[in-house]
Parts: sequence; structure tokens; C-alpha cells
Amino acid sequence: MGRIFVVELEGRCYKCKFCKTHLALVSDCVSRVLYLTFSLLPSTFCSKIVSFTGFHCRRGKAYLFNNAVNTTIGALEERLMLSGLHTVADIFCCCCGQIVGWKYESAHEKSQKYKEGKFVLERGRIVDEVDFSTEFFVDSRPSMSSDADDV
Repeated sequence: MGRIFVVELEGRCYKCKFCKTHLALVSDCVSRVLYLTFSLLPSTFCSKIVSFTGFHCRRGKAYLFNNAVNTTIGALEERLMLSGLHTVADIFCCCCGQIVGWKYESAHEKSQKYKEGKFVLERGRIVDEVDFSTEFFVDSRPSMSSDADDV
């Protein structure tokens, strides 16, 4: 195996939750979508979930991106999703190897062709850069001096 070169994205981006490697720019987010495979849904819920405008994956919310970096692509497989049959490949963080989502290789229905070549990142496996840039320290220890000393 060769050396791994990691791309550092400029601007606000989503990172791998496990190792903080940059994965995608916020500006490349096409849609925040709800996607579930049929095998995971009871048949009574299918008609209700189709009406949502977002994506969900097996583990929760997911976002659709035009581009993703620092990922490796797994084997192609056919998956039956609420929007129809798709050929997809799981994508993994190139640094820690954790699965972070999937890539649409092809869609079998004309209305879903816009997804081809796009990436889905699972919200539970990524973090927004803002999540850790806002850390600060608050000293909660009681003060040793009294307010009278400050006068």
C-alpha cells in the first residue's frame, strides 16, 4: 500500500467524526436527505417516509454532496432504496477506515439520474467544522478573594 496524501479543504467543511479528516465542503452539500432501504422499514411506514424531502440512512440523517475527498470506495452493489434501485459503493475515510457513507454510481430510474456520481455522507459519522472551533474554557472554581477586596 502506498503513502496516503490527505487533502486539506479550505472553508467550512465536514470532517470524519472519528479522526477529524476533511471530507466535504459545506458549499458542496446538494441536499440533506432521508434515505432508508426497504429491508429496514416496516411496510406501513414506507408511504409516510416517501413524503419527506430529506435523506436518511440506516443510522439516521444523511447529506448528499457533489464531491467528497479523502475517501476510499468499496465494492459496487445493487441497493433497493425508497427512490428505487441504485448501484452504489460504500465510502470509507482514507485515514481511519470507518464507513462514512456511500457513492451513487448509477440510478436505474430516470428521475433519479441526478444522483449519479454524487456522495452521501451519514450525519452521525461526520462533524461540522464549527463543532470544535467554538471550544472555550470557563473557570468554574470559586474565587479566593472577596468582592470587598476589589473595591
